[in-house]
Amino acid sequence: MAEIRAILMVLLAITSCVFANDADMLQDICVADLASTTLVNGFVCKNSTFATAEDFFFNGITQPLPITNKILNSIVTNVNVEKIPGLNTLGVSMARIDYGPGGLNPPHIHPRATEIIYVLYGQLNVGFITTKNVLISKVINAGEVFVFPRGLAHFQKNLSKTYPASVIAGFNSQLPGTQQFAASLFTANPSVPNDVLAQAFNIDSYAVDNIRAGLTPKA
Repeated sequence: MAEIRAILMVLLAITSCVFANDADMLQDICVADLASTTLVNGFVCKNSTFATAEDFFFNGITQPLPITNKILNSIVTNVNVEKIPGLNTLGVSMARIDYGPGGLNPPHIHPRATEIIYVLYGQLNVGFITTKNVLISKVINAGEVFVFPRGLAHFQKNLSKTYPASVIAGFNSQLPGTQQFAASLFTANPSVPNDVLAQAFNIDSYAVDNIRAGLTPKA
């Protein structure tokens, strides 16, 4: 009987998590106290008496930022709770992604959010990969929208070798998180052991070192 009860509790926990994303808000506002050292699932609220309009405002995506990553030739400007403290508990965030000619937002996941993008200008090849290793991709243009399901690997590539491209992305999480596969595996600190990477990708240890070196931006 105890085993059945334990199984039921696990099933209940899994079922409740299936539909969960960010926790629901329990008050009008909960402006994040980014200076707090208290550990919670999210951010501690500061006293709402001291909330101002600046807590809910950000102007950092009005123009594209200079692209400094010459390998990928793209830049992501996040608009999450760390930039807008007033997003705390609201379950949404944004980003602006700018691509130079041929620029790439490389394969990555957002562990805590589904993503939807709107193309400001340019033409991109976008896609995601299902857990059955099926690639779902499409070429999209200015004014068009594409969705990447939560937790699935996805990418965007500027198809033009001459002109830039840009998108606005929306997320159903105040802090979606981003994990790029190449960077995570080959530039982790401490490093993932060479023999692990060599065996996983069926390459030799010298190739692992070359990949690491290639992922390090040159001055």
